[in-house]
Amino acid sequence: MSDSFDLAIVGAGVVGLGHAIAARRRGLKTVVIDRDAQANGASVRNFGFVTVTGQQRGECWRRAMRSRDIWAEVAPRAGIEVVHRGLLVAVRRPEAMPVLEAFRATEMGEGCELLSVEATRERLPALTGALSGGLWSPHDMRVESRDAIPRLAAWLASEGVEFRRESAVTAVEPGRVVTPSGTVTASRIVVAPGDDFHTLFEDRFKAYGVTRCKLHMLRVSDPALGTLPGSVMTDLSLGRYLGYAELPEAQALKRVLEAEQAEHLKHGVHLIVVQSADGSLVVGDSHHYGATPDPFAPDFVDELILDEYAALFGRRPPVTERWIGTYASASDRLAFIDRPHDDIRLVVVTSGTGASTGFAIAEEAMAELFD
Repeated sequence: MSDSFDLAIVGAGVVGLGHAIAARRRGLKTVVIDRDAQANGASVRNFGFVTVTGQQRGECWRRAMRSRDIWAEVAPRAGIEVVHRGLLVAVRRPEAMPVLEAFRATEMGEGCELLSVEATRERLPALTGALSGGLWSPHDMRVESRDAIPRLAAWLASEGVEFRRESAVTAVEPGRVVTPSGTVTASRIVVAPGDDFHTLFEDRFKAYGVTRCKLHMLRVSDPALGTLPGSVMTDLSLGRYLGYAELPEAQALKRVLEAEQAEHLKHGVHLIVVQSADGSLVVGDSHHYGATPDPFAPDFVDELILDEYAALFGRRPPVTERWIGTYASASDRLAFIDRPHDDIRLVVVTSGTGASTGFAIAEEAMAELFD
Protein backbone atom coordinates (compact mmCIF):
# COMPACT_ATOMS: atom_id res chain seq x y z
CA MET A 1 0.00 0.00 0.00
CA SER A 2 1.18 3.50 -0.82
CA ASP A 3 1.60 6.14 1.87
CA SER A 4 1.36 9.09 -0.51
CA PHE A 5 -1.98 10.46 -1.74
CA ASP A 6 -3.61 13.43 -3.38
CA LEU A 7 -6.24 13.50 -0.62
CA ALA A 8 -6.44 12.01 2.86
CA ILE A 9 -9.83 11.96 4.56
CA VAL A 10 -10.03 11.45 8.31
CA GLY A 11 -13.43 9.96 9.15
CA ALA A 12 -15.51 7.40 7.24
CA GLY A 13 -18.96 8.67 8.19
CA VAL A 14 -21.35 10.09 5.63
CA VAL A 15 -19.50 13.44 5.44
CA GLY A 16 -16.13 11.75 4.94
CA LEU A 17 -17.61 9.48 2.29
CA GLY A 18 -19.10 12.53 0.58
CA HIS A 19 -15.57 13.87 0.15
CA ALA A 20 -14.46 10.49 -1.22
CA ILE A 21 -17.27 10.64 -3.82
CA ALA A 22 -16.13 14.11 -4.89
CA ALA A 23 -12.50 12.93 -4.98
CA ARG A 24 -13.42 9.97 -7.17
CA ARG A 25 -15.04 12.35 -9.68
CA ARG A 26 -11.80 14.30 -9.82
CA GLY A 27 -9.68 11.19 -10.32
CA LEU A 28 -7.71 11.80 -7.13
CA LYS A 29 -5.66 9.17 -5.35
CA THR A 30 -7.54 9.05 -2.05
CA VAL A 31 -7.29 7.36 1.33
CA VAL A 32 -9.97 7.32 4.05
CA ILE A 33 -8.73 6.70 7.60
CA ASP A 34 -11.08 5.80 10.43
CA ARG A 35 -10.60 4.56 13.99
CA ASP A 36 -13.51 2.10 13.86
CA ALA A 37 -13.78 -1.22 12.03
CA GLN A 38 -17.13 -0.18 10.56
CA ALA A 39 -19.56 2.72 10.55
CA ASN A 40 -20.79 3.11 14.11
CA GLY A 41 -21.85 6.71 14.73
CA ALA A 42 -24.50 9.17 13.64
CA SER A 43 -24.25 8.08 10.00
CA VAL A 44 -25.95 4.75 10.77
CA ARG A 45 -28.05 5.72 13.81
CA ASN A 46 -30.65 7.70 11.94
CA PHE A 47 -33.66 7.49 9.65
CA GLY A 48 -31.70 7.23 6.42
CA PHE A 49 -34.01 10.08 5.43
CA VAL A 50 -32.46 12.42 2.87
CA THR A 51 -34.60 15.37 3.91
CA VAL A 52 -35.04 18.24 1.48
CA THR A 53 -38.48 19.55 2.34
CA GLY A 54 -38.40 21.70 5.48
CA GLN A 55 -34.67 22.39 5.52
CA GLN A 56 -33.81 26.01 6.26
CA ARG A 57 -34.43 28.29 3.33
CA GLY A 58 -31.39 29.30 1.32
CA GLU A 59 -28.03 27.57 1.59
CA CYS A 60 -29.19 24.55 3.60
CA TRP A 61 -32.13 23.82 1.30
CA ARG A 62 -29.92 24.16 -1.79
CA ARG A 63 -27.36 21.82 -0.23
CA ALA A 64 -30.10 19.29 0.50
CA MET A 65 -31.34 19.39 -3.09
CA ARG A 66 -27.82 18.83 -4.39
CA SER A 67 -27.08 16.05 -1.88
CA ARG A 68 -30.33 14.32 -2.83
CA ASP A 69 -29.22 14.37 -6.46
CA ILE A 70 -25.84 12.86 -5.57
CA TRP A 71 -27.53 10.12 -3.53
CA ALA A 72 -29.79 9.36 -6.50
CA GLU A 73 -26.75 9.12 -8.77
CA VAL A 74 -24.53 6.91 -6.61
CA ALA A 75 -27.17 4.67 -4.97
CA PRO A 76 -27.73 2.37 -7.98
CA ARG A 77 -24.00 2.18 -8.66
CA ALA A 78 -23.32 1.19 -5.05
CA GLY A 79 -26.21 -1.30 -4.86
CA ILE A 80 -28.10 0.88 -2.38
CA GLU A 81 -31.87 0.51 -2.43
CA VAL A 82 -33.94 3.67 -2.33
CA VAL A 83 -36.64 2.33 -0.03
CA HIS A 84 -39.14 5.09 -0.75
CA ARG A 85 -39.36 8.63 -2.10
CA GLY A 86 -41.40 11.65 -1.11
CA LEU A 87 -42.73 13.17 2.11
CA LEU A 88 -46.25 13.41 3.49
CA VAL A 89 -46.78 16.08 6.15
CA ALA A 90 -50.08 15.16 7.81
CA VAL A 91 -51.31 17.86 10.20
CA ARG A 92 -54.03 17.80 12.81
CA ARG A 93 -54.42 21.45 13.73
CA PRO A 94 -56.01 24.17 11.59
CA GLU A 95 -53.13 26.50 12.55
CA ALA A 96 -50.78 24.21 10.63
CA MET A 97 -52.44 24.69 7.25
CA PRO A 98 -51.40 28.37 6.80
CA VAL A 99 -47.82 27.24 7.42
CA LEU A 100 -48.07 24.64 4.68
CA GLU A 101 -49.75 27.14 2.36
CA ALA A 102 -46.99 29.70 2.96
CA PHE A 103 -44.33 27.06 2.43
CA ARG A 104 -45.96 25.95 -0.82
CA ALA A 105 -45.77 29.55 -2.07
CA THR A 106 -41.97 29.72 -1.64
CA GLU A 107 -39.37 28.37 -4.06
CA MET A 108 -38.98 25.44 -1.64
CA GLY A 109 -42.57 24.43 -2.29
CA GLU A 110 -42.17 24.09 -6.05
CA GLY A 111 -43.50 20.68 -7.08
CA CYS A 112 -45.26 20.17 -3.74
CA GLU A 113 -49.00 19.66 -3.43
CA LEU A 114 -51.33 21.00 -0.74
CA LEU A 115 -53.78 18.32 0.32
CA SER A 116 -57.30 18.43 1.70
CA VAL A 117 -58.27 16.11 4.52
CA GLU A 118 -59.69 13.67 2.01
CA ALA A 119 -56.64 13.81 -0.25
CA THR A 120 -54.34 13.29 2.74
CA ARG A 121 -56.22 10.15 3.72
CA GLU A 122 -56.12 8.95 0.11
CA ARG A 123 -52.33 9.20 0.24
CA LEU A 124 -52.24 7.23 3.49
CA PRO A 125 -55.52 5.49 4.40
CA ALA A 126 -54.10 4.36 7.76
CA LEU A 127 -54.44 7.93 9.10
CA THR A 128 -57.27 7.55 11.59
CA GLY A 129 -56.75 10.56 13.85
CA ALA A 130 -58.11 14.07 13.43
CA LEU A 131 -56.71 15.84 10.36
CA SER A 132 -56.76 19.36 8.95
CA GLY A 133 -54.96 18.49 5.73
CA GLY A 134 -51.44 17.92 4.52
CA LEU A 135 -48.61 18.53 2.10
CA TRP A 136 -47.06 16.08 -0.33
CA SER A 137 -43.49 16.66 -1.50
CA PRO A 138 -41.78 14.54 -4.16
CA HIS A 139 -38.30 15.85 -3.30
CA ASP A 140 -37.21 13.57 -0.44
CA MET A 141 -35.84 10.03 -0.44
CA ARG A 142 -34.98 7.33 2.05
CA VAL A 143 -32.25 4.67 2.24
CA GLU A 144 -31.57 2.17 5.02
CA SER A 145 -28.58 3.95 6.52
CA ARG A 146 -27.11 0.99 8.40
CA ASP A 147 -26.93 -0.83 5.06
CA ALA A 148 -26.32 2.14 2.76
CA ILE A 149 -23.19 3.50 4.46
CA PRO A 150 -21.26 0.18 4.33
CA ARG A 151 -22.37 -0.35 0.74
CA LEU A 152 -21.26 3.14 -0.21
CA ALA A 153 -17.84 2.56 1.36
CA ALA A 154 -17.50 -0.81 -0.39
CA TRP A 155 -18.34 0.73 -3.75
CA LEU A 156 -15.81 3.53 -3.23
CA ALA A 157 -13.19 0.91 -2.35
CA SER A 158 -14.00 -0.96 -5.58
CA GLU A 159 -13.50 2.33 -7.43
CA GLY A 160 -9.99 2.75 -6.07
CA VAL A 161 -10.46 4.65 -2.82
CA GLU A 162 -8.24 3.10 -0.14
CA PHE A 163 -9.71 2.55 3.34
CA ARG A 164 -7.60 2.16 6.46
CA ARG A 165 -9.79 1.19 9.37
CA GLU A 166 -9.07 0.65 13.07
CA SER A 167 -6.46 3.36 12.73
CA ALA A 168 -6.68 6.34 15.09
CA VAL A 169 -5.31 9.61 13.75
CA THR A 170 -3.26 11.34 16.42
CA ALA A 171 -2.19 14.44 14.50
CA VAL A 172 -2.86 16.27 11.26
CA GLU A 173 -0.27 18.67 9.88
CA PRO A 174 0.18 20.19 6.43
CA GLY A 175 0.92 17.28 4.15
CA ARG A 176 0.90 14.67 6.94
CA VAL A 177 -1.61 12.47 8.77
CA VAL A 178 -0.05 10.74 11.76
CA THR A 179 -1.32 7.36 12.99
CA PRO A 180 0.21 4.82 15.42
CA SER A 181 1.02 2.58 12.46
CA GLY A 182 2.79 5.27 10.46
CA THR A 183 2.48 8.59 8.68
CA VAL A 184 0.41 9.13 5.55
CA THR A 185 1.43 11.96 3.26
CA ALA A 186 -1.18 13.83 1.23
CA SER A 187 -1.19 17.11 -0.65
CA ARG A 188 -4.66 17.92 0.74
CA ILE A 189 -6.40 16.72 3.91
CA VAL A 190 -10.03 16.73 5.04
CA VAL A 191 -10.96 16.04 8.66
CA ALA A 192 -14.60 14.96 9.12
CA PRO A 193 -14.73 13.96 12.81
CA GLY A 194 -18.47 14.02 13.49
CA ASP A 195 -18.98 14.86 17.16
CA ASP A 196 -15.39 14.26 18.27
CA PHE A 197 -14.35 17.80 19.17
CA HIS A 198 -11.18 17.03 21.12
CA THR A 199 -8.91 14.59 19.26
CA LEU A 200 -8.00 16.87 16.35
CA PHE A 201 -8.09 20.67 16.08
CA GLU A 202 -9.69 21.12 19.50
CA ASP A 203 -8.78 24.81 19.44
CA ARG A 204 -10.61 25.33 16.13
CA PHE A 205 -13.89 23.96 17.52
CA LYS A 206 -14.08 26.55 20.28
CA ALA A 207 -15.06 29.32 17.89
CA TYR A 208 -18.19 27.44 16.84
CA GLY A 209 -19.81 26.80 20.23
CA VAL A 210 -20.42 23.16 19.46
CA THR A 211 -22.08 20.68 21.76
CA ARG A 212 -23.68 17.27 21.26
CA CYS A 213 -27.28 16.29 20.69
CA LYS A 214 -28.64 12.92 21.83
CA LEU A 215 -31.71 11.43 20.15
CA HIS A 216 -34.00 8.46 20.75
CA MET A 217 -34.90 6.17 17.86
CA LEU A 218 -37.34 3.25 17.66
CA ARG A 219 -38.14 0.48 15.24
CA VAL A 220 -41.76 -0.62 15.45
CA SER A 221 -43.95 -3.25 13.84
CA ASP A 222 -47.33 -2.13 12.52
CA PRO A 223 -48.39 -4.31 9.55
CA ALA A 224 -51.88 -2.78 9.54
CA LEU A 225 -50.32 0.51 8.43
CA GLY A 226 -49.68 -0.91 4.99
CA THR A 227 -47.17 0.68 2.63
CA LEU A 228 -46.19 4.29 3.27
CA PRO A 229 -46.33 6.61 0.24
CA GLY A 230 -43.15 8.25 1.56
CA SER A 231 -41.78 9.51 4.84
CA VAL A 232 -44.31 11.03 7.26
CA MET A 233 -44.14 14.11 9.50
CA THR A 234 -46.68 16.00 11.64
CA ASP A 235 -47.46 19.42 13.16
CA LEU A 236 -44.54 19.13 15.58
CA SER A 237 -42.11 18.99 12.67
CA LEU A 238 -43.43 22.33 11.40
CA GLY A 239 -42.32 23.89 14.67
CA ARG A 240 -38.85 22.37 14.45
CA TYR A 241 -37.73 22.29 10.81
CA LEU A 242 -36.57 25.80 9.99
CA GLY A 243 -37.93 25.82 6.45
CA TYR A 244 -41.38 25.94 8.05
CA ALA A 245 -40.64 27.32 11.51
CA GLU A 246 -39.01 30.53 10.26
CA LEU A 247 -42.06 31.49 8.20
CA PRO A 248 -44.18 34.22 9.87
CA GLU A 249 -47.24 32.00 9.53
CA ALA A 250 -45.65 29.48 11.93
CA GLN A 251 -45.97 31.72 14.97
CA ALA A 252 -49.63 30.87 15.67
CA LEU A 253 -48.92 27.15 15.38
CA LYS A 254 -45.95 27.42 17.74
CA ARG A 255 -48.16 29.03 20.38
CA VAL A 256 -50.68 26.20 20.08
CA LEU A 257 -47.94 23.57 20.31
CA GLU A 258 -46.51 25.25 23.42
CA ALA A 259 -49.93 25.19 25.04
CA GLU A 260 -50.90 21.64 24.02
CA GLN A 261 -47.64 19.71 23.76
CA ALA A 262 -45.22 21.45 26.09
CA GLU A 263 -43.70 18.18 27.27
CA HIS A 264 -42.97 17.10 23.71
CA LEU A 265 -41.28 20.43 23.02
CA LYS A 266 -39.30 20.27 26.27
CA HIS A 267 -37.68 17.03 25.10
CA GLY A 268 -37.34 18.07 21.47
CA VAL A 269 -39.82 15.44 20.33
CA HIS A 270 -41.32 15.52 16.88
CA LEU A 271 -42.44 12.65 14.68
CA ILE A 272 -40.80 11.18 11.61
CA VAL A 273 -41.98 7.79 10.35
CA VAL A 274 -40.10 5.96 7.61
CA GLN A 275 -40.49 2.43 6.31
CA SER A 276 -37.92 -0.29 5.73
CA ALA A 277 -37.95 -2.86 2.96
CA ASP A 278 -39.30 -5.51 5.38
CA GLY A 279 -42.30 -3.31 6.23
CA SER A 280 -41.09 -2.33 9.69
CA LEU A 281 -41.03 1.34 10.61
CA VAL A 282 -38.30 3.56 12.02
CA VAL A 283 -39.85 6.17 14.29
CA GLY A 284 -38.38 9.11 16.19
CA ASP A 285 -37.08 11.32 17.52
CA SER A 286 -36.06 13.50 20.48
CA HIS A 287 -33.32 16.06 21.20
CA HIS A 288 -31.28 16.53 24.39
CA TYR A 289 -28.12 18.60 24.46
CA GLY A 290 -24.90 18.49 26.43
CA ALA A 291 -21.13 18.36 26.14
CA THR A 292 -21.28 14.66 27.07
CA PRO A 293 -24.87 13.41 26.88
CA ASP A 294 -25.60 10.45 29.14
CA PRO A 295 -26.01 7.08 27.40
CA PHE A 296 -29.41 6.34 28.91
CA ALA A 297 -32.78 6.29 27.16
CA PRO A 298 -35.64 6.90 29.63
CA ASP A 299 -38.84 5.23 28.58
CA PHE A 300 -41.03 8.31 29.03
CA VAL A 301 -39.26 9.99 26.08
CA ASP A 302 -40.09 7.02 23.85
CA GLU A 303 -43.66 7.25 25.10
CA LEU A 304 -43.86 10.88 23.98
CA ILE A 305 -42.77 9.82 20.50
CA LEU A 306 -45.34 7.03 20.48
CA ASP A 307 -48.01 9.46 21.70
CA GLU A 308 -47.59 11.45 18.51
CA TYR A 309 -47.65 8.24 16.45
CA ALA A 310 -50.90 7.20 18.13
CA ALA A 311 -52.44 10.62 17.46
CA LEU A 312 -51.99 9.96 13.74
CA PHE A 313 -52.67 6.25 13.50
CA GLY A 314 -54.89 5.53 16.50
CA ARG A 315 -52.64 2.91 18.15
CA ARG A 316 -49.28 2.37 19.80
CA PRO A 317 -47.31 -0.28 17.90
CA PRO A 318 -44.97 -2.79 19.56
CA VAL A 319 -41.35 -1.65 19.67
CA THR A 320 -38.87 -4.19 18.30
CA GLU A 321 -35.65 -2.17 18.63
CA ARG A 322 -34.42 0.95 20.44
CA TRP A 323 -31.22 2.94 20.15
CA ILE A 324 -29.75 6.37 20.78
CA GLY A 325 -27.54 8.47 18.58
CA THR A 326 -25.44 11.58 19.05
CA TYR A 327 -24.36 14.26 16.62
CA ALA A 328 -22.58 17.61 16.64
CA SER A 329 -24.82 20.60 17.24
CA ALA A 330 -24.44 24.37 17.25
CA SER A 331 -27.09 26.95 18.04
CA ASP A 332 -26.14 29.45 15.33
CA ARG A 333 -25.15 27.33 12.32
CA LEU A 334 -26.08 24.12 10.52
CA ALA A 335 -22.55 23.22 9.37
CA PHE A 336 -19.09 24.69 8.99
CA ILE A 337 -16.02 24.35 6.82
CA ASP A 338 -13.03 25.49 8.88
CA ARG A 339 -9.62 26.24 7.39
CA PRO A 340 -6.74 25.33 9.73
CA HIS A 341 -4.37 25.62 6.74
CA ASP A 342 -4.65 26.34 3.02
CA ASP A 343 -4.40 22.59 2.34
CA ILE A 344 -6.55 21.33 5.25
CA ARG A 345 -10.30 21.53 5.83
CA LEU A 346 -12.20 20.64 9.00
CA VAL A 347 -15.78 19.84 7.92
CA VAL A 348 -18.58 19.33 10.44
CA VAL A 349 -22.36 19.22 10.06
CA THR A 350 -23.83 20.69 13.25
CA SER A 351 -27.54 20.04 12.74
CA GLY A 352 -28.15 16.32 12.33
CA THR A 353 -28.44 16.78 8.56
CA GLY A 354 -25.32 14.90 7.48
CA ALA A 355 -27.18 12.48 5.22
CA SER A 356 -29.27 15.35 3.83
CA THR A 357 -26.61 18.00 3.18
CA GLY A 358 -23.19 16.38 3.68
CA PHE A 359 -22.52 15.44 0.06
CA ALA A 360 -23.04 19.01 -1.15
CA ILE A 361 -20.91 20.43 1.66
CA ALA A 362 -18.17 17.99 0.66
CA GLU A 363 -18.28 19.30 -2.91
CA GLU A 364 -17.82 22.83 -1.61
CA ALA A 365 -14.86 21.89 0.55
CA MET A 366 -13.24 19.97 -2.30
CA ALA A 367 -13.68 22.94 -4.65
CA GLU A 368 -11.85 25.12 -2.10
CA LEU A 369 -8.97 22.65 -1.87
CA PHE A 370 -8.53 21.74 -5.53
CA ASP A 371 -9.96 24.51 -7.75
